[in-house]
Amino acid sequence: MKAFLCFCALVFTHFCAVAQGDNPLLIGFEETISSKILGQKRTVLIHIPTSNGGNKVKDRGRYPVVYLLDGSDNFNAVVSILEHMEESSLCPPTIVIGIVHADRLSELTTGTEKEFPNFVGSGEKFMSFVEKELIPYVDATYPTTTYRTLIGHSVGGLTVVNTLLHNPSLFNSYVSLDGALWWNDQKVVKEAKTILPAHNYKGKKLFLAMANRLERGVDTLSVQKDTSSTTALIRSNLTFIQELAKNRKNELRFKYKYYEADDHSSVRLIGEYDALRYVYDFYKLRIYDSELKNPDFALESLLVAHYKRVSEQMGYTVKPSESQVNNLGYQMLRTKQFKKAESLFKLNVANNPSSANCYDSLGDFYLETGLKAKAVECFKKALTLQVIPETKVKLEALLNDKKTGK
Repeated sequence: MKAFLCFCALVFTHFCAVAQGDNPLLIGFEETISSKILGQKRTVLIHIPTSNGGNKVKDRGRYPVVYLLDGSDNFNAVVSILEHMEESSLCPPTIVIGIVHADRLSELTTGTEKEFPNFVGSGEKFMSFVEKELIPYVDATYPTTTYRTLIGHSVGGLTVVNTLLHNPSLFNSYVSLDGALWWNDQKVVKEAKTILPAHNYKGKKLFLAMANRLERGVDTLSVQKDTSSTTALIRSNLTFIQELAKNRKNELRFKYKYYEADDHSSVRLIGEYDALRYVYDFYKLRIYDSELKNPDFALESLLVAHYKRVSEQMGYTVKPSESQVNNLGYQMLRTKQFKKAESLFKLNVANNPSSANCYDSLGDFYLETGLKAKAVECFKKALTLQVIPETKVKLEALLNDKKTGK
């Protein structure tokens, strides 16, 4: 077939569980979560990859998760970016959890701030909800893996950096978009000076985006001499970046980017895309035309080695997708590179032993190369896994040929 077609401490109830597969215009659904830590019901937006049919079924694959602060504002954009990246083989299918805030300023800050008299942030309690209630529920309910990313903008970026410093094991990758690191007299930046050299961040990533908040004629170097409140956000980020650069021995992988053409609001979209490209910079498999045309080049070995490296980055076993290997196999079959085609189809069978499609494709290979007995064996095996009309027709034709002595 060439076209490859509990957490008992909490009470969780569906709010509007509309499957994504029911309507191509729907990219997710809402759920409400009763939180004992916060003492209230909370709304989250959930996207399951369309490659999984947009549903909860766990036996169709498991996926990394992006946790998105300010979910109401950022959910649609991040889902669209990830779906595009998946289609372009730039990232694996990914679940997105958009958190809708009851009081974003309170939940995404800690301590006090002189600009807000009598205000005290409750960020610690909010992140306790994320760690002890939300993540366990998502893992128990949806087909997740252990690879998690946290994305936040403005005070959400402040929460991202706070979490990286104080609870680095909670996520694998951290994304701060024009983070309000100026909050509470740059407390998080000051804490970084002692925390960054004391921790090992091996396997962790951080992406920082900074918008252009500068007056005409001022650049990122000269602004560091300023002391006005209007430049506090970018200065706090630049100081934090200096601390990151001083502590490369802690093995944290980080990247930062200054967006000269974007302001605090517009930097979100471009920053989210660049950040997710960085988070998954190890995922793209590059196959050169010369390798495709060379009959002696072992494509299956390239695939195995690449996904071994991907697995090391993700922290669990990742295999090439069935469709990816299948398409390569048929491409080699069409160009009469039979050795490469056979190794690819066999790799797919080994990786997906319950897939009727993989056995059907291997049967097509044997049929094309004149090994009819092996083709019959593969088609029979495929039909024991799934009744595919196309496979049945090919098998019956082969059996009739055998009867007539063709």
